[in-house]
Amino acid sequence: ITPDFMLENVDGKLSLRLNNKYKRNLGPSRQYQQMLKDLGNDEEASSFLKKKLEAAQWFADALKQRENTLFNTMNCILKLQKTFFKSGDIKDLIPMKLLDVAQKIKLNISTVSRVTNSKYIETPFGTFLLKEFFSEAYNKEDGTSISNKVVKSHLQDLLEKEDKKQPLTDEQLSDLLDEKGYHIARRTVAKYREQLGVPVARLRKEL
Repeated sequence: ITPDFMLENVDGKLSLRLNNKYKRNLGPSRQYQQMLKDLGNDEEASSFLKKKLEAAQWFADALKQRENTLFNTMNCILKLQKTFFKSGDIKDLIPMKLLDVAQKIKLNISTVSRVTNSKYIETPFGTFLLKEFFSEAYNKEDGTSISNKVVKSHLQDLLEKEDKKQPLTDEQLSDLLDEKGYHIARRTVAKYREQLGVPVARLRKEL
């Protein structure tokens, strides 16, 4: 994977930049611009060349606009998930939807979706697909709202630490999460477990 963004943490300060080391400054050719000036009264050739130069300028402007869209989208995600990008701990992710970003940077939600579905960022603790930073909210009993990825992270911990000779059932996992303050129904636990790519208890049993 070649990341589209690079994130550095310099003495606690986050620094974001586009990974455009191969970028060239694009624009209409000076050679053809001069040629247009030298054509004089040749209206047909001048009209043809002028259209091509305008198309070249449009293309260069479109690329610049694309870069601005990319950077503004990632910068917004960075601000919303600042704690996570400083710690690298998935438990620091907050609930965030595409609409949250779209509204803040005043873009169409479909545009934000396209950007986050296909772009990667390199951080001090790994490379991530942007869409990984989005999640639904889970509301705890005390009224606080956290990312459901936090719950999945705790579930992952339980699965990794279980006795492989007697793996935990979804009901048992639900009870253990309940003890941690996450009141998750057995059916939801099963859904999260499947999303983590973990099979049911009987298929995890080791002799």
